[in-house]
Amino acid sequence: MTHWFHRNPLKATAPVSFNYYGVATTPAATKVCNDLRLSRTRLLELFTDSSCNPEMMKNAADLYFSLLQGFILSLDNTSQECKLRYIQNFKWTDTLQGQVPSAQQDAVFELISMGFNVALWYTKYASRLAGKEDITEDEAKDVHRSLKIAAGIFKHLKESHIPKLITPVEKGRDLEARLIDSYIIQCQAEAQEVTIARAIELKHNPGLIAALAYETANFYQKADQTLSSLDPTYAGKWRKYLNLKSCFYMAYAYCYHGQTLLTSDKCGEAIRSLQESEKFFAKAEALCKEYGETKGPGTTAKPSGHLFFRKLGSLIKNTLEKCQRENGFIYFQKVPAEAPQLELKANYGLVEPVPFEFPALNAHWTPETVAAFDLTKRPKEDTAKPKPDEEVKPLKEPDIKPQKDSGCQIS
Repeated sequence: MTHWFHRNPLKATAPVSFNYYGVATTPAATKVCNDLRLSRTRLLELFTDSSCNPEMMKNAADLYFSLLQGFILSLDNTSQECKLRYIQNFKWTDTLQGQVPSAQQDAVFELISMGFNVALWYTKYASRLAGKEDITEDEAKDVHRSLKIAAGIFKHLKESHIPKLITPVEKGRDLEARLIDSYIIQCQAEAQEVTIARAIELKHNPGLIAALAYETANFYQKADQTLSSLDPTYAGKWRKYLNLKSCFYMAYAYCYHGQTLLTSDKCGEAIRSLQESEKFFAKAEALCKEYGETKGPGTTAKPSGHLFFRKLGSLIKNTLEKCQRENGFIYFQKVPAEAPQLELKANYGLVEPVPFEFPALNAHWTPETVAAFDLTKRPKEDTAKPKPDEEVKPLKEPDIKPQKDSGCQIS
């Protein structure tokens, strides 16, 4: 498959000790705080562990989230807010705006931010796997599934949890609708790339491949348009990626649509479709260069040197030459001045996010455990002000070395 996907950096966070001396008044309350600290630390370690797999990630995330829910959920199933929701200050950086952190004294902010990073991890896992040269069918399924899981997490955060934040979401930051929508759409588009690669490998109907490519190009275009009002300093590189992928899959769509037209003895229209494919491929090639030269968050690569890119260029060239030969020997049809209108609708292979829910409350949280937190014992100076030891250090992400002949240079 040897796909290439742009990835923004993971969010970084300040350490949280969950030490509430005097406030946690029983051994059970102290234990749940220790479990929170250990499970949070473990989850953060896994984000940058290249040996981590989806099962390890799910188990670690479920443990932490089930414990964190004790700061959020009311145990008596009423709409009343848990008294522990605002006990701890949390700091998180942003995927686009570098190491400038946001801080909120709200466990819901922590739930959303950590959930966001879990979704990002699934996209990065998929990217590493998809970049392999000899990817197996099971690995391709893992890539597809991971991207759908990530889309489902982003969607769940947007619809069910971000609206619960007390502090309004800051413009241009991760939890804002424009960014989270773009992440969702990008995950769907990339999962469809896997579907297209599979359809090509199994030599499915060119009409189906053209329709899937057209739908995928539209996904990328929609994601790009969603980011259009953001500061290009932060979003410029990401938008170049979305734009070049949109052009790339439009080239795919016109290429396979041309094959469909040829099988219907419409050789003149097929040639025009392939010429349009060439135009989009040339535009994608130019955008590849611009992407490599654009500064901003995310991976650095030379996508035009990547195997998946070069393969399409050869396919367009060979298919166009074939159409021109056939027209010169058999059909003698006029090539239309206007490119054919693509009104393609895929009936199969379209990707929807996998529904996601946070795990149920951990069994260690009981009414007695919650009651054992005496908030009147909190130090008076314990406010939302960041403490000196809460420095936010960037996460050292795995050094993803490019596979042979991939054209990728990850920094």
